[in-house]
Amino acid sequence: MYGISTFCLHQHPLAHALEELSSRTNLVEIMDDGPHHIESTDLLESFPFRYTFHAPSRGVNIASLLEPIRRASVEVIGNCFDVAGEVGASVVIHPGYFAWEQEREPALRQMERSIHELAQRASEGGVTFYIENMGNWNYFFLRDPSELGIIDGVGLALDVGHAHLNHCLPGFLEASISHVHIHDNDGSEDSHLPVGRGTIDFLPVLRAIRRDNAVPVIEVATLEGTDESIRALDQLQE
Repeated sequence: MYGISTFCLHQHPLAHALEELSSRTNLVEIMDDGPHHIESTDLLESFPFRYTFHAPSRGVNIASLLEPIRRASVEVIGNCFDVAGEVGASVVIHPGYFAWEQEREPALRQMERSIHELAQRASEGGVTFYIENMGNWNYFFLRDPSELGIIDGVGLALDVGHAHLNHCLPGFLEASISHVHIHDNDGSEDSHLPVGRGTIDFLPVLRAIRRDNAVPVIEVATLEGTDESIRALDQLQE
């Protein structure tokens, strides 16, 4: 069975999203951002799901050269670790980015520092976290498998759609994968389409998931698209 991200119902309160997903899966990834940002496990404990978390990403940058912003970003993600740890959830985080090309190397050092601090925080709370590869957005780290060394032994959360945008999905599939975000696109924008609506070949993705016993999570933009993706993936498995 596939996990499902609450991203498909992000326009609704989290309680509504969890209720809708309860008949579809036993594993939910909480998009811990915006309307679904949580600071308590009370709601989560009223459902029988296993959980993973996608840490806040829109307002944080663990590679920021502005030290107060870097520290605050680590603290925000660390707080997510604390909540996730209460329900035994793993956490996916984004790598950082640099604002100017000339700042790439110092930003990389800042990100490495942040990853070290987050690893300590995760260890203290008994939480496992993974770092997600990014789409075709300028200045983000981890857009290409050649950069896997920068995540310093932390597991990879492979975002299939992001890798396809950067024309390097086969290279990422050769790496060891811990967690997978499943959605489709036509190679031009991060549209989070249902599986089968874009140009991604999902058979190698499914083989890699089985090979590494990775956790597959459908991260499609709509609930209808999520249902469509489950049907398409089930057909590929037959």
